[in-house]
Amino acid sequence: MKNIALLLILAIAFVGCNDDDDSPSNVVMSINLSQNWDETNVTAADFGTTEFTNQNGEVLKISKLRYLISKVTLYNSYGDAIELPGYNLVDISDDNTLSFTKNAVFPPGTYTRISFVYGFNEEDNIDNAYEDLNIDWAWPDMLGGGYHFMQQEGTFKDPNGDPQPYAYHNGTARVSEGVFEQNFITVDIDLEDYSINDNAIIDIKMNIAEWFKNPNTWDLNVFSGGLMGNYDAQIDMNQNGQNVFSVDVAIVEE
Repeated sequence: MKNIALLLILAIAFVGCNDDDDSPSNVVMSINLSQNWDETNVTAADFGTTEFTNQNGEVLKISKLRYLISKVTLYNSYGDAIELPGYNLVDISDDNTLSFTKNAVFPPGTYTRISFVYGFNEEDNIDNAYEDLNIDWAWPDMLGGGYHFMQQEGTFKDPNGDPQPYAYHNGTARVSEGVFEQNFITVDIDLEDYSINDNAIIDIKMNIAEWFKNPNTWDLNVFSGGLMGNYDAQIDMNQNGQNVFSVDVAIVEE
């Protein structure tokens, strides 16, 4: 995981801000990542045991969930865009990956929105660019190269009630031999002019259920394996991924 500690250059953050000595001191924000299934919290303790029912009625169990987040950026009412450097490979099995950054320093004020990239955008999705991702996170060259955006795996019950494996892997979409489409998602969420003048936690939430239902109802009996080179499946994943993420902001009580 390449999770670079944030050292903000406050001069950039304060462009357009009031220089009054009486202005509030900086605030500390942690940006965490959590997962749920239609608002029911999902952790590694659920892997292989908890049953979830998707929109198509299939009962499934999750055994692995990893996904990549990059270019996390906060925007305030002064017009500043404060980008956190680095990326984070989230692995639900590793609690150390469930924070993009801890105790980052921000100027207080009104924050209007947050944006981030699910996966890597075209500029950053470069073969062999990230040593820590090269072993088991690389996306095959024949499918467009770069890196995975998500690996979700588990089992589901087929129409006979027998468990079958599924591997929901997402990345660049292969159109045809040598022709590829970028398949990352830029997530942009309105914070509704949230005033942050005290230390806070921002929780980026993934609703896993949405990968299977909106706008495409996912049939695991049809799309359960071999999806990395399946153009239609990759595009359906991208469309469903538009609805996966939401954000909560909580003020830390002293």
